[in-house]
Amino acid sequence: MRTIGLLGGMSWESTAVYYRRINESVRDRLGGLHSAEVILHSVDFESIVALQQAGAWDKAGAVLATLARNLETAGADCVLICTNTMHKLADIVQSAISVPLLHITDMTGQAVRAAGCRRPLLLATRYTMEQDFYLSKLRETHDLSPMVPNTEDRTAVHDIIFSELCCGIVREASRQRYLEVIATAKAAGADSVILGCTEIGLLIGAEHFDLPAFDSTLIHADAAVAFALDRHDAPQRSAA
Repeated sequence: MRTIGLLGGMSWESTAVYYRRINESVRDRLGGLHSAEVILHSVDFESIVALQQAGAWDKAGAVLATLARNLETAGADCVLICTNTMHKLADIVQSAISVPLLHITDMTGQAVRAAGCRRPLLLATRYTMEQDFYLSKLRETHDLSPMVPNTEDRTAVHDIIFSELCCGIVREASRQRYLEVIATAKAAGADSVILGCTEIGLLIGAEHFDLPAFDSTLIHADAAVAFALDRHDAPQRSAA
């Protein structure tokens, strides 16, 4: 089994989902008392948010690159950045390490394409919805035509993430606000929804609306398990 390296704490609410999903999946696939080999560095999210708000992305990239190198030195065979927004810095992080960085946008884009969807609504932080690092990869690498909410709805989606979900607060009123955003996008032609912030799955999921839902957190965690168990649980052939 390969060792999974997690850059977490952004926020720890969703990192906890990663840890549970990864270990439950390993147990389900291997049985018994099996669990995943995981190395986790969980940051103080307040310091990362301060860099985001200041636009100090180079400094944030240097922080994540150092932490990723530490994970590799500690024995990680791959690295996951446990947040969509900080994949703005994915190239910086990958250039700092020799093991693979499992890119959340690639894993999510592949899942959308495999399901036959082409025009997903992206729900995420303002950085992810308004900057091009995520949308361009969906368009150029995965041949998708992603949509984002209008300005007012983007503000609502972003504010709920940071003021509520990252603090472990789940409100029915906020769930209904997200569902209104999804309904508007569906009327405009969206054929699916990407939960493109790792906390959004704490609030809504496929059971809440009638479009295909792609939870980037679960997709990313499952990709880590697939990497870690590559052929580990494959049937063994008897000698000829």
